Amino acid sequence: MATKPFLVGRKEFAALYGVKPTVVTQWVVRGVLDYERAVIVSGSPYWLLSFARGFGQTTPRPKALDERALQQVVASQEPGVWARSKDEVPPLVGLQEAVQLFGMSSQQNLSAVVRQGRFAPADYKLSGSPLWLLDTIIEAAPDLRAKSRSVMWAIVPQVEAALRQGRYTGPGSAIVPRGPAAYAV
Repeated sequence: MATKPFLVGRKEFAALYGVKPTVVTQWVVRGVLDYERAVIVSGSPYWLLSFARGFGQTTPRPKALDERALQQVVASQEPGVWARSKDEVPPLVGLQEAVQLFGMSSQQNLSAVVRQGRFAPADYKLSGSPLWLLDTIIEAAPDLRAKSRSVMWAIVPQVEAALRQGRYTGPGSAIVPRGPAAYAV
């Protein structure tokens, strides 16, 4: 099993600095924060906690870190490791990637299976989204197959290989602008 690095999504990042998640988005829009240091999973950014922890001291106007929020994030992800580079993050899978990994036609069907507790338990629950280490899902596939009456739960080898090699470009691999940003040229 791959080592699980400590990560934060927008909500957790915001909690570290006592702001609303929309402020994190504003930091990105203003260029104070970017996605270069984030791993993109199911169209959302997830930053290393080691980066997020020091972020407040790297900005033009320093921001105070909420140590209690930091401890809560760490406690919710134990056991974990403090990775220094996103290259140390093992392949991660969200709902969009999992749909492709199993060759399913709809995220809605997978979401229902996850909500009903019939899917592998998520390795992370960040900013309201479940995330899995790719190995967690691969290891769970035989059990999913054995318990299913209607879904084959067969892994698509090309998608698994792309995820493992960091070259997955399917749904969820990029952030899709929403709102006014979607129409900006």
